[in-house]
Amino acid sequence: MKVPFLDLKAQYLNIKPEIDSAIAAVIDKTAFAGGPFVAEFEDNFAKYCNCQYAVGVGSGTEALWLPLLALGIGAGDEVITVPDTFIATAEAITLCGATPVFVDIDETTYNMNPALLEAAITPKTKAIIPVHLFGQPADMDPIMAIAKQHNLYVIEDACQAHGATYKGKHTGSMGDVAAFSFYPGKNLGAYGEAGAVVTNNAELAHTMKMFRDHGQTQKYHHGMIGWNSRMDGMQGAILNAKLSYLDSWNESRRKNAALYSELLAGVGGVVTPIVADYARHVFHVYAIRVNNRDELIKSLAEQEIFCNIHYPVPVHLQDAYKSLGYGKGSLSVAEQCAEEFLSLPMFPELTAEQIRYVAEQISEIISR
Repeated sequence: MKVPFLDLKAQYLNIKPEIDSAIAAVIDKTAFAGGPFVAEFEDNFAKYCNCQYAVGVGSGTEALWLPLLALGIGAGDEVITVPDTFIATAEAITLCGATPVFVDIDETTYNMNPALLEAAITPKTKAIIPVHLFGQPADMDPIMAIAKQHNLYVIEDACQAHGATYKGKHTGSMGDVAAFSFYPGKNLGAYGEAGAVVTNNAELAHTMKMFRDHGQTQKYHHGMIGWNSRMDGMQGAILNAKLSYLDSWNESRRKNAALYSELLAGVGGVVTPIVADYARHVFHVYAIRVNNRDELIKSLAEQEIFCNIHYPVPVHLQDAYKSLGYGKGSLSVAEQCAEEFLSLPMFPELTAEQIRYVAEQISEIISR
């Protein structure tokens, strides 16, 4: 049996008439860059996140970058985040001129360990970026309390957590601002690159809307030096068509994850994900932890089961960040997890038969 890591075609075929209609509407109105389809999606996505404003942009990386710029964070400033994330989280900090400072993660949730935050704060610290990794929210209450105590901004990296909740609150609604990615494989994915920033701060939303459009207050009148970070009209229309399905897709992911965890519970050497009691996890990624990970992924591929690794090298050990001076062993929990994570196939259309096959093969391979 062949089990792909991801199957975007299956999702498209399930909603093909709506997607085709959305694309045709954009072409009919020739509203290709920004425009009414993006504005409609912004309104609907803001409501979905229980926020007042959403700003559609060209990618999740830009969704992380723009808030930092709009908050005035730049050269000489420090921003605290975690090393077990895609490099875009740190890149956004670096590209606005600031310095990323990494704290280690909690070994059960794989998210920022709030107990380590205080020690990382210096007079240069301006913001904290907790990452809601794999679809599980970080423990936001202590993070927000520490940020308030030290007068720091909180930017949620919710790029993997569309629709997840923390104590009933949607990701994106707790920090000063939050970033979402709509890369095609995300729980809410575009058909190309796209992202959005959500906030309840009207001034911040206005600044980011100006910046994404070359700093324009009106056409050819530039109130600031900006950039071209507009969302395509096509992506806005597609995302709007898909948004109403997000909760049901997330529920399918949760059921798939529960079945994986049930079937793998008795397999020696496999650590399955733990869902925090405060969280509604939406399983953008279902990552187990195993020893001899590279041998297992190769053996599974021989059985036509295709897995992935998120992320084999934590950001603080990337060559791109050698200058920060972090050595191996400096953030031991993140480093250990990076050596053991194995992401199993996960998408809403995954069948119980496929999940059982994956679990059976993992058990057989490990027992050998």
